[in-house]
Amino acid sequence: MLPIPLSFRQLDYVIAVAETGSTAAAARRLNVSQPSVSLAVARLEEVLGQPLFLRAAGQGMTPTPFGREKLVAFRSLRAQTHALLAGAAEGTTLPPTLDLGVFSTLGPRYVPRLIRAFRAQVPNARVRLHEADLETLHRWLEEGRIDLALVYDFGAGTEVTLTPLVEVPPYALVATDHPLAGAGRVSLARLVADRLILVNLPQSRGYFLSILQAQGLSPTIALETGSIEMVRSMVANRLGVGLLATELPYRQTYDGGDVVHLQLEERLPPHRVALARAQHLPATWVADTFTEVAKVMLGAPEQSTERDANET
Repeated sequence: MLPIPLSFRQLDYVIAVAETGSTAAAARRLNVSQPSVSLAVARLEEVLGQPLFLRAAGQGMTPTPFGREKLVAFRSLRAQTHALLAGAAEGTTLPPTLDLGVFSTLGPRYVPRLIRAFRAQVPNARVRLHEADLETLHRWLEEGRIDLALVYDFGAGTEVTLTPLVEVPPYALVATDHPLAGAGRVSLARLVADRLILVNLPQSRGYFLSILQAQGLSPTIALETGSIEMVRSMVANRLGVGLLATELPYRQTYDGGDVVHLQLEERLPPHRVALARAQHLPATWVADTFTEVAKVMLGAPEQSTERDANET
């Protein structure tokens, strides 16, 4: 049997270079010498027969197309080996690790209790959170940087497999002293007769504008913000009305105000919260366990919950 001409330490060095952009930054992250990192990169390039990085003076090191392909495989190999060793024998020094991507608006609502339930199943589990917008999370999945991502199920490419968890219909948000506050239900047309506070996160902004445009409405946008809590506080202060699709069990805002949730009269496509994973990478038992916990916690139907993104 021929020996394998590379080590996991070399893979760690190459992955760190890709993520930091230079051998010097990678060495600082890993607390090793820069020559050790440079040597590892050179050795792997020699074994593979092609450059993994483009080197440009003053611009650092950027993965080549070949390098990007290999980095996906390197990360997958590390994740699978880590999961294998973590589950091998009691007393192992490697805890099972899950790299979980989280869309920022979903994190506070769902993630803490999901982690608590997951750790009840896998007590020594280590969870590393990676918070970002949807586009970045899908890219990290494709690159193998994360095992799973808690996302909304729109904007995903065909390379992602989604496990739907819970549906959340969009709803209106007004201040407690707003004329609509006691209505219970409201039409979009009546709502956006007032000025709108708009969530301007990538894809979320387009989602809300699309449902308004589908009704032939062109709202007057008072303010835009990337924070759901900022939307709620602005609405509470009568700066406009809001549209949200993140289920929240409370009505008080950060600054002590209050808001009222109103159902929308129109039948609108709901936001569907889902766990996403890369199709081209094998799932680890750690990721599979977390997915099963999430399905139970968030009430996903047991039959055929997993589907490909190109079926949406």
